[in-house]
Amino acid sequence: MISLQNQAINTALTGDWEKAVKLNKSLIKGNPNDTDALNRLAFAFSILGKSKETKLNYQKVLKIDPLNPIALRNIKRIPTSATNTDSNTNGYKLRNIFLEEPGKTKIVELLNIAPVEVINMLKTGQLLSLSIKRLKIFVLFGKQYVGMLSDDIAKRLIKFIEAGNLYEAYTKSANGKTLIIFIKETKRVSKYKDQPSFTYGTDSAFTFDKTPKKTKSIKKNDEEDDEDSDYSDEAEA
Repeated sequence: MISLQNQAINTALTGDWEKAVKLNKSLIKGNPNDTDALNRLAFAFSILGKSKETKLNYQKVLKIDPLNPIALRNIKRIPTSATNTDSNTNGYKLRNIFLEEPGKTKIVELLNIAPVEVINMLKTGQLLSLSIKRLKIFVLFGKQYVGMLSDDIAKRLIKFIEAGNLYEAYTKSANGKTLIIFIKETKRVSKYKDQPSFTYGTDSAFTFDKTPKKTKSIKKNDEEDDEDSDYSDEAEA
């Protein structure tokens, strides 16, 4: 049977923040000094747009552990003028970002993710960029490498991108050891109007009529790849 702690962690990975609140509250009821559960609860409240509860729980962590790095870092990110009403609007926007559409969206766990200090900088809903290099798709936050797509998904998307499809990617969950993103198709070319970007099974690559073009960055207003940009270290298993 899965422990309550593992259930709480899993709900964060799947983005079920209401359930995450309930589970972490149960853990804290059993152990009021559980700083991990308090941090998870604070983060869940932040995603749900409840700034007061977020701050209160980070303060509880710091009362127990004044040098707790997660609480110290995240409590500084809470807007001092924010209200729950304002933040709930942000929570509503996040829920809209993650609306799933069959064939057009996919939740993906990235491979070969960046070091924990980089992943911990990411927040749910942050826009990421996709960059094609050497027949692989790397995921970036600004110019910072954060992870890469599996080869089966990458091969499929590269073919669609070369055909003219456009995609957006957002952070869905980041906990230092795991990074899950949400990919959304924003434009589908008429030639492949009946061809979904994603399937429920294996995302195998398609065979199109023409040979794929040389791969390039997906980012809008894309600049030429920096000669220094090389993700080979991060991409190594």
